[in-house]
Amino acid sequence: MSNSTPDVIDIKKIMGMLPHRYPFLLVDRVEEIKPGESIRAYKNVTMNEPFFQGHFPGLPVMPGVLIVEALAQAGGIIVLSTDEVDTEDKVFLFTGINKVKFRRPVVPGDKLVLEISDVKRKMHIWKMKCVATVDGEVAAQGEVSAAIVDKESM
Repeated sequence: MSNSTPDVIDIKKIMGMLPHRYPFLLVDRVEEIKPGESIRAYKNVTMNEPFFQGHFPGLPVMPGVLIVEALAQAGGIIVLSTDEVDTEDKVFLFTGINKVKFRRPVVPGDKLVLEISDVKRKMHIWKMKCVATVDGEVAAQGEVSAAIVDKESM
């Protein structure tokens, strides 16, 4: 009997969807997904993260930009999970970060829950609302936008 549900996406499948790799792959698992609509994923934050060596010595805090990046990667999984998107020779890139607020630090031992909702598409641009929480407390929230572009155009 399998312990997985149809909505769960494990790390192997995530690596098949996103081009990111260690140390920059920041989504460990997807718990729930409604392709093109919403996602609930997480990142287990451990003391082994390379950024803790310098951010900050003796007071490890996950950089806010990496929390936003984790949210964007979860958003990329939503977009890339839809059947309407051709991803052959394409890459999903940030186009904007808006109204981002950081509410609490994220530290080793935290399970950073990544929730994306209110996904809207206009031509090749996606906009989405993002919330990252730890133990039910908001760590960061805001909006991100991204586009799928040809790899050759970069």
